[in-house]
Amino acid sequence: MQRIALFLMTNLAILVVLGIVMSLLEPWLVSQGINVNHATILIIALVFGMGGSIVSLLLSKRMALMSTRARIINNASGATERWLVDTVARQAREAGIGMPDVAIYDAPEPNAFATGASRNKSLVAVSTGLLRNMRQNEVEAVLGHEVAHVANGDMITLTLLQGVLNTFVLILSRVLGQLIDRVVFKSERGYGPGYFISVIVLQIVLGILASMIVMAFSRWREFRADEGGARLAGRENMVAALRRLQSGQSSSLPESVEAFGISGRVGSGFKRLMMSHPPLEERIKALQGGR
Repeated sequence: MQRIALFLMTNLAILVVLGIVMSLLEPWLVSQGINVNHATILIIALVFGMGGSIVSLLLSKRMALMSTRARIINNASGATERWLVDTVARQAREAGIGMPDVAIYDAPEPNAFATGASRNKSLVAVSTGLLRNMRQNEVEAVLGHEVAHVANGDMITLTLLQGVLNTFVLILSRVLGQLIDRVVFKSERGYGPGYFISVIVLQIVLGILASMIVMAFSRWREFRADEGGARLAGRENMVAALRRLQSGQSSSLPESVEAFGISGRVGSGFKRLMMSHPPLEERIKALQGGR
């Protein structure tokens, strides 16, 4: 709840600061023939920037279950399910968080993910491919990695960051759109065709830049979760689990969940800037260097 409160306060602070700045600039903008309706712009940013992120966070657990068709283990049947629940329960106690729901989803590749709106109402899910292709000590490390994500509050922090950036994108694209429409396209009111074209282009460009920032944070949090998994299950086991993932198939998680998986698609050059996960080899080296 603290992180959600921080998220709300951060976004509200941004709206207040931007509102003050826009009010100070309004006389100059009006003198240039630009009528900035900053109240409307701030409301749009509030609803679609901050509001959209809050809704996404609150529905993250349900949407993850629906998109992967994961089954929550309510009554463990068989030794594997009992071991999964007991292991997550032990790791959750050690990490100081509430017991997550534990689920299994059908997928051929070894993978797992964690999500949820808070550290005490989260979900840890593993694929059937992970259970088939990994040793128990490696699965334990993967579970530790996901529990570490929950303990670090990564899902909430990622949503906070995305919400803040969404707010900036929505506001800046509209303010700059009016300036461009007035200065470049010579519109008398700043709301001509150039405004709408500029807003669309700016939202795409600024949105890409915002995504690059979010993905950079996502890659960084994977290193931190690996360290958490090493503490909960042993460094050698965490390294072994990542090596096993190197020989597995590429992730087939839905796009809405992929950033929360233990492994994801990677690329080189510009593509790497848009990837949610660093290469597994880099993660292994980081763990080995942390001995």
